[in-house]
Amino acid sequence: MPVSQNSAAAPAETEGGFAVYVHWPFCQSKCPYCDFNSHVVAHIDQAEWAAALTRELEHMRALTGPRHVRSVFFGGGTPSLMLPATVDAVLTKIAGLWTMEEGAEITLEANPTSVEADRFKGYRAAGVNRLSLGVQSLDDAQLKFLGRLHSADEALRAIAFARETFPRLSFDLIYARPGQTKEAWEKELRAALAHAADHLSLYQLTIEPDTAFARLYEKGAFVLPGDDEAAVLYALTGEICAETGLSAYEVSNYAKPGAESRHNLVYWRYGDYAGIGPGAHGRMTADGRRLATRARKMPGDWLSEVKRAGHGLEALEDISASEQGDEMMLMGLRLSEGVSLARHARIAGRPIAEARIAALVSDRLLTRDGGTIRATNEGRMVLDAVLARLLA
Repeated sequence: MPVSQNSAAAPAETEGGFAVYVHWPFCQSKCPYCDFNSHVVAHIDQAEWAAALTRELEHMRALTGPRHVRSVFFGGGTPSLMLPATVDAVLTKIAGLWTMEEGAEITLEANPTSVEADRFKGYRAAGVNRLSLGVQSLDDAQLKFLGRLHSADEALRAIAFARETFPRLSFDLIYARPGQTKEAWEKELRAALAHAADHLSLYQLTIEPDTAFARLYEKGAFVLPGDDEAAVLYALTGEICAETGLSAYEVSNYAKPGAESRHNLVYWRYGDYAGIGPGAHGRMTADGRRLATRARKMPGDWLSEVKRAGHGLEALEDISASEQGDEMMLMGLRLSEGVSLARHARIAGRPIAEARIAALVSDRLLTRDGGTIRATNEGRMVLDAVLARLLA
């Protein structure tokens, strides 16, 4: 990826920064817990898809105007099914359309199979400087339950190779699985931390509608830990990660200072981002308006529309001030740094009632430090309920 050639002066940046998300919708198989927009196909014309993605990027540039790109994130699906040449084409286009910030974070999600790991050097040469590995478990039986195609040994080899290849690395684990005890999770997490670099994403297993797990769960095929058990596992996760210098900067994300995901921080700090590819969502500020974009979900429909119209968007909508305030609070309270009440009032057009804040502080679900509110550990566990009371 070349250095940006776009020398147009960027406008005053919105708080939170500007990022580009690129959705690659294809997978080798559909995981039973996954509700993302992912599809299993036999053949992908990579040149055709590179051309379509870069064409939609041009349309997004027309909407956003000149901006400084803080981060690019290739998500999916399984972006490590992309050829390095496809990644390079997309990154080259982004660098030509906008101005890349110095040291911009370029993340690609990958599965730790040996075939995809062989592509790591190609991704690095294309400009990727951060890899996010979908490990999910270090137990072979659990990997099978989760529908993953790799083994624990393959995951560890991929982690080692990624650490040699990329300046930054994160990997995911899923916990609070059926029958998982506190002792078993502690053993698995400590093993993972022994191989981690500076960032981990640790998610509790949830049952999403219209997934294979949802159908099995409804039939009673398995039982998840109860709320109290899950709370114990969550607290344990934070304690163990803190021992190794990884703090919980977000509900499910742990990092050493300075290693936080810059891309996700753009989301959580309610910045702007252009969403590219099938099913991608975006949020951007243009001409004083806050816009929400949504692309067609089905890959074939999206591809046809890009060829016809230059983009695959099915929605481009104004977000009202009150909706912006709600979105900002929803994202911001996930962060340990919390939310500025002054910024929220400026975006929403009105302040939050002091009585609501005081009641949540009294219930130990929020803390307040001057003009900043933060969710406590207890509040994070019931964040939906906190938001309902705060924003009612």
